[in-house]
Amino acid sequence: MSLSPSQTSELHERLEAEYLDALENQTIFIFREAYRRFENLAMLWSIGKDSTAMLWVARKAFFGRVPFPLVHIDTSLKHPVMLTFRDKIAREWKLELLVGQNKEALAGGMGPSKGRFECCTALKTNALQQMIDAHGFKGIFLGIRRDEEGSRAKERVFSPRDRDFQWNFKDQPPELWDQFNTAYGDDTHVRIHPILHWTEMDIWRYIRRERIPVCPLYFSDGTRRYRSLGCVPCNSPFPSTAGTVDEILAELERTSTPERAGRAQDHEKAYMMQKLRSLGYM
Repeated sequence: MSLSPSQTSELHERLEAEYLDALENQTIFIFREAYRRFENLAMLWSIGKDSTAMLWVARKAFFGRVPFPLVHIDTSLKHPVMLTFRDKIAREWKLELLVGQNKEALAGGMGPSKGRFECCTALKTNALQQMIDAHGFKGIFLGIRRDEEGSRAKERVFSPRDRDFQWNFKDQPPELWDQFNTAYGDDTHVRIHPILHWTEMDIWRYIRRERIPVCPLYFSDGTRRYRSLGCVPCNSPFPSTAGTVDEILAELERTSTPERAGRAQDHEKAYMMQKLRSLGYM
């Protein structure tokens, strides 16, 4: 017996809802497990769709509040629309927002003209390390996904860093059946990835279901939009007329272009992202 179009649509919606519920529940479990195991946590908030969706789940995990500060690394090169969105959401959701900058590097003229690897290291990696040192954070939540970029596919949900915040991507412990290793020494800093198991499509479907506000740069101005957000000199929009979440989802179903195609640092040198991340990059 075949299903009618309306029955097929209803079945599809029910299966999608169950799938998104499972993703959400897994992420809530990770948040609560980390909060139970570690003291002095923070969340890195890039203002992108992924970390904003992760922030939404964190509010659910802790019954409408976020019991740790949000850290935003301001390179001084972010799009003004991102900063306006950041301040609006922080105010409306009553978030504790900490903004970090590598002021010494900026005063010395650091920027993309010095080399993108050098710029990202100084203005992002080192700035984050300075924030961690200043506040003594034991662990940081990050909104990265395995499907997003090659080096991130090697990550684990609970990812240890040494005292210099460096990541040994060649020595990653298995995490089977939600058996996470959370027993680390005092010298270990932990990166925690609650949405590592999500995909780009999952994020947008969850945004649609939950009606999560996201930065306006993701939506087309009529001719182009951003698919991934970063610093203005190193981040390019692409041709698009998708002005709603439904249109973005339809566009993603058709495209074969990588999500981070507009991010210059992903293309400059072989394994550049892996090198940056091994040094403590997001």
